[in-house]
Amino acid sequence: MTTPFPFTAVVGQDDLRLALLLNAVSPSVGGVLVRGEKGTAKSTAVRALTSLLPEVAVVPGCRFSCDPASPDPGCPDGPHEGGGGGTARPARMVELPVGASEDRLVGALDIERALSEGVKAFEPGLLAAAHRGILYVDEVNLLHDHLVDLLLDAAAMGASYVEREGVSVRHAARFLLVGTMNPEEGELRPQLLDRFGLTVEVAASREPDQRVEVVRRRLAYEDGPAAFAARWADEEAAVRQRIVAAREVLPSVRLGDAALRQIAATCAAFEVDGMRADIVMARTATALAAWAGRTEVLAEDVRQAALLALPHRRRRNPFDAPGLDEDKLDETLEEFGGDDDPGPGPDGDGPEGGPGGGGGEPAPDSGPQGGDAASRPEGGEGEPAPGGAGEQSPVRASEPFRTKALSVPGVGAGAAGRRSRARTEHGRTTGARRPEGTLTALHLAATVRAAAPHQRARGRSGRGLVVRRDDLRQATREGREGNLVLFVVDASGSMAARQRMGAVKGAVLSLLLDAYQRRDKVGLVTFRGASADVALPPTSSVDAAAARLESLPTGGRTPLAAGLLRAHDVLRVERLRDPARRALVVVVTDGRATGGPEPVALASRAARLFAAEGIASVVVDCESGPVRLGLAGRLAGELGGTAVTLDELRADSIAGLVKDVQGRAA
Repeated sequence: MTTPFPFTAVVGQDDLRLALLLNAVSPSVGGVLVRGEKGTAKSTAVRALTSLLPEVAVVPGCRFSCDPASPDPGCPDGPHEGGGGGTARPARMVELPVGASEDRLVGALDIERALSEGVKAFEPGLLAAAHRGILYVDEVNLLHDHLVDLLLDAAAMGASYVEREGVSVRHAARFLLVGTMNPEEGELRPQLLDRFGLTVEVAASREPDQRVEVVRRRLAYEDGPAAFAARWADEEAAVRQRIVAAREVLPSVRLGDAALRQIAATCAAFEVDGMRADIVMARTATALAAWAGRTEVLAEDVRQAALLALPHRRRRNPFDAPGLDEDKLDETLEEFGGDDDPGPGPDGDGPEGGPGGGGGEPAPDSGPQGGDAASRPEGGEGEPAPGGAGEQSPVRASEPFRTKALSVPGVGAGAAGRRSRARTEHGRTTGARRPEGTLTALHLAATVRAAAPHQRARGRSGRGLVVRRDDLRQATREGREGNLVLFVVDASGSMAARQRMGAVKGAVLSLLLDAYQRRDKVGLVTFRGASADVALPPTSSVDAAAARLESLPTGGRTPLAAGLLRAHDVLRVERLRDPARRALVVVVTDGRATGGPEPVALASRAARLFAAEGIASVVVDCESGPVRLGLAGRLAGELGGTAVTLDELRADSIAGLVKDVQGRAA
């Protein structure tokens, strides 16, 4: 087994180290979410924390790590006698793979034995293994929705429930949740985001001396892990002892009314939702005081707690940048400080120079926010000359709105999401089949029907049903899947005329927000001038797509055929990577084709490629003015899709509602 990298040998990352140590002192803080670019030692720091945690006393032989001082009365391995002696073992860090199954997370029942023998043969999952330890999820933003739901339930109730057709098992599952993620790969669902007590942003240092030290330590570790760990053993022991001392001080730390007022005022000033932020800040400030060896919470503790507990709770949508205005924070603390002096920040009692470490850079609200016509230049540029390719400056997007639901026809089998119909492990039951491999969802009625005709031949004599493996039936279920929504956006001069591009960007931004909520992957292809470009390859990061959209320049001719062919190539490559994920192509254009020889004929042939392969498509018709040519509608027919206007795209549009009713009637 590889020797773990010493926690005290991690260079820099003061905020991350502090957040992890505070959770070691007080697990009730609620865990840590670590956001940062790739290659910043996020996982290394988290895994190194385990060696600092005190040992855990457990009931001998209990698979659920019951505390011998107060065992769980409902433990499946119980009942255990309270107050008995236990055995000590190191604290565990259990890793949850992104692709784990539900049974791997919560455990599994042996359905066959439960039906035929009436016994609860239960195999514990990762939640049981993580009880009284750390549950670590690398790339937590890529975790499937059904696993996220299970994590939320366990984190909220401190217990895990496994139910299979009337047979249920419950066990305690209280763990420290730690997740790492790269924001470029997509954001977290708000529900899971709020479950993390603290969040920190990490980035690679730009200081050459610090980068040199990182490389030096890493190479020394690879040359001799055991010798490297021994070199840092004394410092590790000192930090471990400090954690134990802080835990002893923690119950006697006093959180005064003045500090509570500052906490409440800060949460109100930054308009965070709910009361969880107030509670987390209070626990964090108390842990900070204990870490510093004090029994009184000071304003500096409240300030540092706010910097760790509030940034991720201020996001209203995936396009908002996380962060906290430190000037506003200081003003709030000073206003509600009472007799306490808020102070300029941490006092240097934290690890490696103090619990502060900066708390992260303030990030003002930015990103593609809405804007109206008054915020854009007056007037507009008409159509460019036939040979012109003048580029116009990027136009701000209009205010996003709630869009009507777009979906892929038919029933798929892709990753769980919220857009199109699909055969999934979760959803309404639509039928039964013989299981392929492990039985995960029993269809009880179908199983009984399969076993009933054979009861006499099997020698049934009592009231129980004689069930064999061949009788078991797996329930088939239908739910929703996430799709690849590929935007093909016309950025030519005709779209820029009369400042149409602001409304077009607002529509695409609205569809991006809808894709985020429905757990889709998104991609962006733009075409203008003489060619088409992949502005963003398929990704789960809709905020990256929004940023590319915001800076999109316009102008030039309209190479519609090039845009469609480039989109077709993107879909071909993506099918090789993820064949189960179905695509929805959203073409945003007025339908004009003016680039290259025979532009209209080329665009028609390119469109028919999509129709021939059955690729679902929607054309957002951006044509405006009293005279309409209907080119976008003709393009939609060649694609084999449908066309909607910008007005019909709105969920609350009367025109869109009438069109939907007419379509259903037809």
